[in-house]
Amino acid sequence: MRTRRRMIIAGLATAACVLGTTAVVLASGVDREPAGGPLAAATADATDADPGGPAGTAGLGAARPSATPGSAAAAGAARPAGAVAKDGPASTSYLRARYRLGADEAARRLALQELSAPLAEELTTRFPDQYAGMWLDQAGGGVLTIAATDPAPLRAAVAGLPDAAHVKVVPVRHSLRQLTAGTTRLASALDATAGSDVVVDVQANEVTVLTGDVVAADDPRLADALGAAGVPAQARTRLPAGTVQKACDPRYCAQAPMRGGIRLDVPRDDDTVGGCTSGFNLRARSGAYYVLTAGHCVVGGRHQEQDRTWHQFLGPKVPIGVESTSPVLAENAYPTDYAVIPYQPGAADRWAYPRRATTDPVNLVNYWCVSDNPNCTDEEGSRDVPITGYVAASAVQVGWIVCATGSAYTPKAGETYVDSGAGAGYVPGTRCGEVFGRGSGGIDVYICARPGDSGGPLFVESTGKALGILSDGDPGQGACTNPNERNYYAPVSTILDRVNARTGLGFVLPTRGPLLGPIAP
Repeated sequence: MRTRRRMIIAGLATAACVLGTTAVVLASGVDREPAGGPLAAATADATDADPGGPAGTAGLGAARPSATPGSAAAAGAARPAGAVAKDGPASTSYLRARYRLGADEAARRLALQELSAPLAEELTTRFPDQYAGMWLDQAGGGVLTIAATDPAPLRAAVAGLPDAAHVKVVPVRHSLRQLTAGTTRLASALDATAGSDVVVDVQANEVTVLTGDVVAADDPRLADALGAAGVPAQARTRLPAGTVQKACDPRYCAQAPMRGGIRLDVPRDDDTVGGCTSGFNLRARSGAYYVLTAGHCVVGGRHQEQDRTWHQFLGPKVPIGVESTSPVLAENAYPTDYAVIPYQPGAADRWAYPRRATTDPVNLVNYWCVSDNPNCTDEEGSRDVPITGYVAASAVQVGWIVCATGSAYTPKAGETYVDSGAGAGYVPGTRCGEVFGRGSGGIDVYICARPGDSGGPLFVESTGKALGILSDGDPGQGACTNPNERNYYAPVSTILDRVNARTGLGFVLPTRGPLLGPIAP
């Protein structure tokens, strides 16, 4: 039986007016495979026209010929480090501050990160019996580390990469194919889900069963299942003790279009108000748009009634969405902690792009500068980041530099905002940090967040790829002072797979919208 320790403390959408990220729909955009094999295909940009698969590996450059051992597989396709750094200024700032790097070295690391996703896809295809995963070792010099059961052919294959001096191949016992098969066997034996409840630990070259939720720590089947996995396997608690949900608070951003990263106030059954942060815009097969946020904002002990969401509930109380009950479009069970919220009657007119838009109606996420984000003072400043697709959870790598927007806030004396419990000194907005693992079944990051940031978007700044929405994390109040604060994000790909399997409504993460109808010329 699935039990959750969650208390629903709704969290609120962040973001100040100017920037906001639109709840971007997971649009996998594979129109067709470009000539040149998997790596070339991975570089194709996601398009809104045909959301047929994850677009998370798009945007790395022009298509190139299929690599052969010893060839410069990605040479000519990788973007210059300076261009990547220009598109990811806060990520660059994070690397410089965290690891005491110069601007050129930080840019090099971001360029290598951008190259790593299509490289992983190609190595998986070309070396299924040898390739065992990869990660970026930021603490060890920004080295892309590739695990392989037979390092020689992979070393030859990556020898021609643009930054080959910072790519190394290390020997391991089991391939990624074997580890993935092990997760499938374990998940089947335990009535769990591979990839969420049973996960691959690439760095440890083993499989982990996450207990305390779907799989109880004392499940009598566990010992035998671990022994029959066929690969090294262990069991551990899904999240560290002491994690708290990130739920409650907002700011002001009441103008269209709807973005990821703005305040969503949610009245509770006991007449208190909590809330969350908008994550991304989603679109159903019908063409209707929805707002994605955390499920614990509207599902749980204090949310037995049908919840409605508002922007600035205490005034001007702008309507946004309403919890869906037919069909049910929300769950409160990490990593499937999601609420896909349709608009309240008439609210879509307020939040959609106008029918005669004067600008390109792209799906946006709010990038709002805060005082502890070093990039806030440069010319880029606060802005909207266009969402270009999403990265599948299985493709997210340890060491990636990522950014998140939240709206948690504790009002000062005389201010009329719902208090999310963020604590005095915490400023809602965008912060960047580092992926340190996927051991929770979601995406584990070092980024400061507070109650009220729940549901807020996690994304790659330089490419505009969506990753996940905030669910749980370390407890904390007030200003961000701990660079190792851990927070946990439910992957967009996991959420889309789950809600589509349950409803058949064909939800995607679009690159355009929200729209009321076709944009007139």
